[in-house]
Amino acid sequence: MTGSATLRERLAAGETLVGTFAKLAGADAGDVLAGAGFDFAIVDREHSQLSDGEARALVRTMRAAGLPALVRVPALDRGEVNRLLEAGAAGIQLSTVRSAAQARGLRQALRYAPVGARSISLAHAQADYGRLGLADYLAQSDGARAPLAVVQLETATTDDPAAEILKAGADVAFVGSTDLLVDVGLDAHAAAERTRAIVAAAGDAGLPWGGFAADSAAARAMAERGARYVVLGSDLALLGSACREAAAAVREAVGA
Repeated sequence: MTGSATLRERLAAGETLVGTFAKLAGADAGDVLAGAGFDFAIVDREHSQLSDGEARALVRTMRAAGLPALVRVPALDRGEVNRLLEAGAAGIQLSTVRSAAQARGLRQALRYAPVGARSISLAHAQADYGRLGLADYLAQSDGARAPLAVVQLETATTDDPAAEILKAGADVAFVGSTDLLVDVGLDAHAAAERTRAIVAAAGDAGLPWGGFAADSAAARAMAERGARYVVLGSDLALLGSACREAAAAVREAVGA
């Protein structure tokens, strides 16, 4: 399923989607990612220098270019989340989720009443600045077009069982592998065991899962384990890699 299908519809159809983190500000950076062939991007408000306004501008740029953009946030701020959604964010990825209450809070912030508690306005681009009627706007903000709630689990333990957290309102489970590895004291075996437990919890909750892959080999290994929300590096990391490879190649070519 491709074309105009939403990320939600594509995940429901069993597709494996590949995205990347967006950490660089500006329309040029957004347009480059939009033309690179990714299924989605995650504008990173946790591990980047992007301001609130720069993040919203990136979301709008990528949406206009046809690339769905979610936003990763380190904590739930309803005002910021609403502004990002009104800018056109396809979903919100919440980091370091430890409880079912956090997952419920995320879902509440993403959905309008009666299923959620998101504050509504029609004075933004998604409602065509008021030209779209209230009923029509609500209809297009629900169902397949409802924002995705991505819950990031990245600790050795949580306040509630992982499956309970995911059943509380998540659409996707994301394994934060780097933070998890640090949380278990760099014990690779313990991190792998915890990852397996999170993946099993996602299966129990009936959700797709995914995580971060530093390169294509890691992405392949993750997909072979059933991941369907695969995030390859970031625009900044990919830029650095391409620059290093190009510099090494040209120095070899000119004998420098």
